[in-house]
Amino acid sequence: MPERVLFWTSAALLTYTYVGYPVLVFIWAAFRTRPSLVRSNIEPLVTLIIVAHNEAPRIARRIENLLSLDYPADRREILIGSDGSTDGTAERARQYESAGVGVIAYETRRGKAAVLNDLVGKARGEIVVFGDARQRFDSGALRALAAHFADPSVGAVSGELILSEDPSDTAVGRGVGFYWRYEKFIRRHEARVDSAVSVTGAIYAIRRCAFEPVPPHTILDDVVIPVRIAARGYRVLFEPGARAYDRAAATAHEELTRKVRTITGQFQLFSREGWLLDPSRNRLWLQTVSHVALRLVIPVLAVVALTTTIVLREELFYRGALLAQLLFYVAAFGGFLLRRARRTTPVLSVPYTVCLLNWATVVAFVRFVTRGQSVTWDRAAA
Repeated sequence: MPERVLFWTSAALLTYTYVGYPVLVFIWAAFRTRPSLVRSNIEPLVTLIIVAHNEAPRIARRIENLLSLDYPADRREILIGSDGSTDGTAERARQYESAGVGVIAYETRRGKAAVLNDLVGKARGEIVVFGDARQRFDSGALRALAAHFADPSVGAVSGELILSEDPSDTAVGRGVGFYWRYEKFIRRHEARVDSAVSVTGAIYAIRRCAFEPVPPHTILDDVVIPVRIAARGYRVLFEPGARAYDRAAATAHEELTRKVRTITGQFQLFSREGWLLDPSRNRLWLQTVSHVALRLVIPVLAVVALTTTIVLREELFYRGALLAQLLFYVAAFGGFLLRRARRTTPVLSVPYTVCLLNWATVVAFVRFVTRGQSVTWDRAAA
């Protein structure tokens, strides 16, 4: 009966994506850990690059954070690219030129990818570290990242983004925090097997000689850059000791906006980098499909699983499967009702966050096919 085939196929893929693959990569890493061949306290010339648009309220604080990092000043270069800012971002950043900070102001807004291409071309460092204006780095972040590049097989290293857990955080923030810990668990074990298939845009480093300019209108430069580096045979590692700090999204709208942009970029990635889905060309094919591609079809799988159990509800097993799904969505609705509450339970906040992310996937797909996602971005609330 086709309904049974559709149910079991969708249920198996949903289970594999959410649970099976994390378990698989955990076991895989336990038996096939591939550590860095060399790791030492080296001090290569490092260029830190920040692209900013209308970040005047916090650019000074961000530059001061970079200047305070535990790394020799003569082995560190800071480049700030102001992407068409109209609020005095470049002027405030130039107050630090005497401290060795380079500021390049672009009069018209070009998008982060275009500015990054220019700034990497101007960088003197053999290692380039990318970050955003919103976060701050831990004092030892540069040393933790740089240590891996003593191994010539390493082409990129992702740091770890720590989301603050404020007692006043809403249910959305706590749900997102749980999801982010789950995501980092997967990345950490992927890197132990071979390479992570994505990095943390808030803090990651690359070997400059491995950089390829990203195509114009790229939405997710922090995905395209690492996958192309991996395609050249380099490893992409995860270093939890290189920390950047940020806060979780305060509202559902804020998290939805962030995730829609990210997921639209993933649709764009596969449309442009089709080789990622070819196992003969992508040594990380299993990781790419399991960690990224399958997540893009989860909304379809969820609808198929629900509708087939409705059709088959006369049978006891499928009636139970339908009840379990309905309970999940009821919990998600409870999380929605309590999304602004200061106190809630993971039983409600996690299902709500999962549904929010799946809705973001639907919105992202529509924006991708209609070209409705801009490559530029607006400053998030501090």
